[in-house]
Amino acid sequence: MPQVRPILTITGSDSTGGAGVQADIRTITGLGAQAMSVVTSITMQNSLGIQEFYDIPAPIIERQIDAVVDDAAPSVVKIGMIRDAAALYAIVQALRRHQPQWVLFSPVVFSTREERLMDDSLIKIIQKELIPLCSLLVIRKHDAAHFQASHQIQADDNHGRCNEICSAIAVYLSRGDTLDDAIRKADLILPRQGDNNEFSGRIIALYREFFTMQENLCSHSHDVNFYAAQLGVSPRYLSQVTRRMANKTPKNIIEATLLHHIKSLMEQNPDITFQEVAERLDFSSQSHLSTFFRRLTGITPTDYRNNMSNNAIK
Repeated sequence: MPQVRPILTITGSDSTGGAGVQADIRTITGLGAQAMSVVTSITMQNSLGIQEFYDIPAPIIERQIDAVVDDAAPSVVKIGMIRDAAALYAIVQALRRHQPQWVLFSPVVFSTREERLMDDSLIKIIQKELIPLCSLLVIRKHDAAHFQASHQIQADDNHGRCNEICSAIAVYLSRGDTLDDAIRKADLILPRQGDNNEFSGRIIALYREFFTMQENLCSHSHDVNFYAAQLGVSPRYLSQVTRRMANKTPKNIIEATLLHHIKSLMEQNPDITFQEVAERLDFSSQSHLSTFFRRLTGITPTDYRNNMSNNAIK
């Protein structure tokens, strides 16, 4: 596994652990990366909702960021809850000063219980000052109307799920993945329900090990039985795990990864032959590759390459 630089999360503290810095640390460390944190607000909340806030003074926020970034130089910064303009300007100034490679923003306009966490004036300032510095905006559909960014994805209206996806994207970016690859992997690596408590640690660990293994070895084996044997479980049990975690069979996941690698090879190497693609990804023949590609996409590899060329011309 590539060397992973620390990830800095800048957000509020959620005393229930369902979101905020607690959830960020849980997701980031669960995926094998190191999380560092800067707290912007402390919430006093429970299962009934937020009772009270304590917003960290802006100079303290800025000093937290400087202390972490000066020492660890994280390449990815993930930003969540911001509640006042002074805190926002402190974060923006620190980002401009340190210029991390990636800045992800998962804004929190409303809490899970529909408590308003940002007023309209703050939203306008964020749109003007912070959004232009962001590599990606990860936002709930419920909150999407409040922000516009050149690169954004909408996650489920479940705030915990949205937060987890943003944290997982941060992990894959820190490992050197492209933004598109990081988004694809993050969506697949997390439980679909967005609540890790529904699954045992064994199931989560097994699913993540399978997902990472097939990403790394799909050019050598497309066989579900191979991965099950490597993991020390039966193919049936592996299928039960992937269905629970991702609502997909192991074969579905392997095929999606293979398709992604086929497209990537063609996009990154315009002159590569289909026979070379087949050989690199362990297809028995060019014909086998073409049949596989057409079954999953509805078009042939040649058609896909022609579409790439036409889009490039446009």
